[in-house]
Amino acid sequence: MSKSRSRYVCQACGAVAGKWSGRCESCGAWNQIVEEQVVEGRIGGVATAAGRALPTESLSGQSPTFRRLPSGIGEFDGVVGGGLVPGSAVLVGGEPGIGKSTLLLQVAASIASKGIACLYVTGEEALDQIRARGQRLGLADAPLRLAAATDAAAIAATLAAPDAPAVVIIDSIQTLFLTELESAPGSVAQVRGTAQVLIAAAKRSGAALVILGHVTKEGVIAGPRVLEHMVDAVVYFEGDRGTPFRILRAVKNRFGPADEIGVFTMTSTGLAEVTNPSALFLSDRGEPASGTAVFAGIEGTRPLLAEIQALVAPSSLATPRRAVVGWDAARLAMVLAVLDARCGLAMGGRDIYLNVTGGLRIQEPGADLAVAAALVSSLSGIPVPEGTVAFGEIGLSGDVRPVSQPGLRLREAAKLGFRTAWAPPLRGADAEAPLRHTEIVSVAELVALVGAGEAQ
Repeated sequence: MSKSRSRYVCQACGAVAGKWSGRCESCGAWNQIVEEQVVEGRIGGVATAAGRALPTESLSGQSPTFRRLPSGIGEFDGVVGGGLVPGSAVLVGGEPGIGKSTLLLQVAASIASKGIACLYVTGEEALDQIRARGQRLGLADAPLRLAAATDAAAIAATLAAPDAPAVVIIDSIQTLFLTELESAPGSVAQVRGTAQVLIAAAKRSGAALVILGHVTKEGVIAGPRVLEHMVDAVVYFEGDRGTPFRILRAVKNRFGPADEIGVFTMTSTGLAEVTNPSALFLSDRGEPASGTAVFAGIEGTRPLLAEIQALVAPSSLATPRRAVVGWDAARLAMVLAVLDARCGLAMGGRDIYLNVTGGLRIQEPGADLAVAAALVSSLSGIPVPEGTVAFGEIGLSGDVRPVSQPGLRLREAAKLGFRTAWAPPLRGADAEAPLRHTEIVSVAELVALVGAGEAQ
């Protein structure tokens, strides 16, 4: 007979403790440890049995090529690798109110309109609310099936039925529960257990499973990080509430490239695709102003241009302020230290504000040179020459290092009318760029360029 015992699990990071305490020793969160009942002899609420030897196969064996189920929404399909793969599980995370449910409802309706059986399961809203949103988005005529359910076992049984849908969207995993687990919905045990049951059912039936998950204050999907390891793809829906732009970013994908992004804009009739995000992010640029620089970056396989704004101001505080939006604060501290130590610029005693326009978040180190150009321009009061883009990674010695795919970056810049690029030395075919190239091998050369205001 199975025995029940207690364990204490942190709801923030999933760490297991032997006794209750007010503060989690793993992540440092307060009042997040909850007692959970564990039934010995069971894993995820399913009784274990004696094992047997596994059959093995050769690595060179033949495997059928998997087909994809495209949604018809190009930005979404590009992020997941060209469409949903049957039997796969995709986890979509984002802040409350950012537009996750709107995006998934549009995706579900588009898939259903192609004659593919699609089921949208909601655990947070009533069906009338989903219908009202569908009418507002112009999706009322789509042959999409709806269901309101929070029992993960019932959803798994639906996936095992003979007429099971080919695509199932769950909104959201934090509302589901298993009766075998005594903890409340949204707890670590329930999130992990329900996800395990649904993913196993989807792989048996061959249905494509899309799971929506909320994020914590730290910006990670609520529940243990093991949830991200259980699924085949993890995408985040990002954006600034003050702008209409939304970014769908892949951080893990077993069936396509990671770090791919899709760009949407929020309208009164839902989310609209942005096929040329570079032009959109730069559309509001006026006359050149000090403290701004254009970065030519790469997000996944897509070239993307974005404006970086910096403000260097005198500080009246003992500890100057550092405010960063859209970039890594630790990376900014490193660039400031290099400018101070290698170029003699007095950055340490000043307030520094840095912003990436449009709500975009840049993660690649190739933005170092554009950030440095914006900082030096703000400090000197001299604008970066009009029609100039910059990219390059800055080392601690003050050198500027090459970045990946410079030719693709330069072609995107030339397409949008830029004439000059500040970048590390180019080699091979990349040296034949369709715009003027000013080689920068150290930050000292950058300071001289911006300080003199020379347009190369």
